[in-house]
Amino acid sequence: KMKEYFKIKFINWKKNLLKESSLTLNNLKKHENTPKPDITDRAAEEIERSFELKTRERERKLISKIDDALKRIENGSYGYCEETGDRISIKRLEARPVATLSIEAQELHEKNEKIKLGI
Repeated sequence: KMKEYFKIKFINWKKNLLKESSLTLNNLKKHENTPKPDITDRAAEEIERSFELKTRERERKLISKIDDALKRIENGSYGYCEETGDRISIKRLEARPVATLSIEAQELHEKNEKIKLGI
């Protein structure tokens, strides 16, 4: 029952992300051919365009994670930690549906990253 819940959640989430992405691309194309005479306006437009493209890149990566989660639902590994094999809590999956690590494994991973970076 929970797998079906998350499957529907992922499908709808992905559909919304793709819709937003399409709207952004159309918006960028529309403004692409409208040169701004003022340098400040051009700079502001370029910053906005850069921000939109970065947002779309993050969303592209999220769509990839959603696809991976859907595959894990299909093969029965969704909801289990990739490192420990333990169940990931429903609270964690509700907060971060694409999570692949339990909270404990994620904390350990982040701690090791900090040590590696010397933080």
